[in-house]
Amino acid sequence: MEQTRKPMKIKVKFAENEEAKVVKASDALPLPLYLTNTVFFTLFFSVAYFLLTSWREKIRSHTPLHVLNLSEIVSILVLVASFVYLLGFFGIDFVQTPSLKDEEEDIIVQEDARIVPCGQALECPRPQIAGIASPKPAQKTIVEKPAMETPPPTAEDEEIIKAVVAGTIPSYSLESKLGDCKRAASIRREALQRITGKSLEGLPLEGFDYESILGQCCEMPVGYVTIPVGIAGPLMLDGREFSIPMATTEGCLVASTNRGCKAINLSGGASSVLLKDGMTRAPVVRFNSARRAAELKFYMEDPENYETISMVFNKSSRFGRLQSVQCAVAGKNLYMRFCCSTGDAMGMNMVSKGVQNVLDFLQSDFPDMDVIGISGNYCSDKKPAAVNWIEGRGKSVVCEAVIKGDIVTKVLKTNVAALVELNMLKNLTGSAIAGALGGFNAHASNIVSAVYLATGQDPAQNIESSHCLTMMEAINDGKDLHVSVTMPSIEVGTVGGGTQLASQSACLNLLGVKGANREAPGSNARQLATVVAGSVLAGELSLMSAIAAGQLVKSHMKYNRSSKDVTTVSSA
Repeated sequence: MEQTRKPMKIKVKFAENEEAKVVKASDALPLPLYLTNTVFFTLFFSVAYFLLTSWREKIRSHTPLHVLNLSEIVSILVLVASFVYLLGFFGIDFVQTPSLKDEEEDIIVQEDARIVPCGQALECPRPQIAGIASPKPAQKTIVEKPAMETPPPTAEDEEIIKAVVAGTIPSYSLESKLGDCKRAASIRREALQRITGKSLEGLPLEGFDYESILGQCCEMPVGYVTIPVGIAGPLMLDGREFSIPMATTEGCLVASTNRGCKAINLSGGASSVLLKDGMTRAPVVRFNSARRAAELKFYMEDPENYETISMVFNKSSRFGRLQSVQCAVAGKNLYMRFCCSTGDAMGMNMVSKGVQNVLDFLQSDFPDMDVIGISGNYCSDKKPAAVNWIEGRGKSVVCEAVIKGDIVTKVLKTNVAALVELNMLKNLTGSAIAGALGGFNAHASNIVSAVYLATGQDPAQNIESSHCLTMMEAINDGKDLHVSVTMPSIEVGTVGGGTQLASQSACLNLLGVKGANREAPGSNARQLATVVAGSVLAGELSLMSAIAAGQLVKSHMKYNRSSKDVTTVSSA
């Protein structure tokens, strides 16, 4: 008799009578399931409509709502009963049943790896059951599941992959040819791996809506990158509390910002003021002479022509409204910096369309004008520039708070005098020696980048959006600390671009600024800008305190160090 046997699976089946004892929501009526659901759906919406109609008539006749007749009492009872049924059937049962079923099967169905029949020996061990085999509650059995493997391509997809690899089908045309963005990403991914000989294992493909990015967020996708999102706060700002979403891979950043929020809250909160709100675009045009360039400059800056130019500009959008035009001449070239309001959008496309309208209009009076580019870098977008630092771009915000002396000591673990001195020597003097442009702060870009990634902003605009002047001053005879951040060019929006993606939209919703504000256009974007400034204030306060107390290196060694052995990591 053979001693080796193939591993077999053991499945424990529960008795049918035990299963019958479980009472479900669908057993409420002795009817088929679909009829029971129909009855309760009809009851729920019928009585809801009856109650709303009845209460509307009471409001019109000035009858107190709490005075109920018999029909209304019965309707309320029926409404509650039908709601309980629907919640039990579609809510609790839907959430719990799949997870419990999977958990039971994971525990019950186990692989039996014994090499002898169970009846051959009295000491035949029973299969270990994960989760209940150990009597100690503190110990948990963790079974690692293998990574989900991408299914092999179908015969049709295989032909397309070969065509992409051979170059007969352009990779960028897969979405239009297939009509399926997810399938196009999968085929492009496989073709890329074959062309490069490098594996993309670890870069997720499943679980993303590729339709949502088509034509607006990303071209030729092969997957998506996951970035953890932490929550700092709540931050008390202008009398409201905000939980700040921060997408980052830097340890200590969220914790540090959270400590700053705590210190601000315990001191009464922070306040902010919006100084300016306007997005800019600056085309460059060329003439045959500097005189002609100067003539257009004088024309654009003449108040008598502003109304005409503004009317032409404003035709491009119902939200874009021209605020000003600032001109600069360089030889025979003219740079015109248009500034306009953009509602709740960040506004780059909006202002660009308005500028194009004005350029087309100017061609009739200045036919010798040669448009070199719609953007001449006098805007200035995604680059450190003094014009943004001085004139502002996007939202210009100042945020301030007064931190009580005992809070500085107990929460921030330092003192007011040390913070004031460090800020002067580091953020002001040190930055001046370095020739910093808008960088008179400790780490504003850290917070700006994290909030931008979480809320779907353009991460490249972190450059000018992180322009920040941090100031600290001892007040009340040196007992308390006044801290402020001045940020002249925060460029944010709550509509368009990455704000529409599910994850980023959820973070905007957390802040209460999701989408456009129909009642007060632009207020959501302005609110987001003040939240960014308030978050920077908290981050600056905490980091400066850590440096003043000598805790920076210690905290980073504790929270920003990986325990992974990097010598074992190699590229595939």
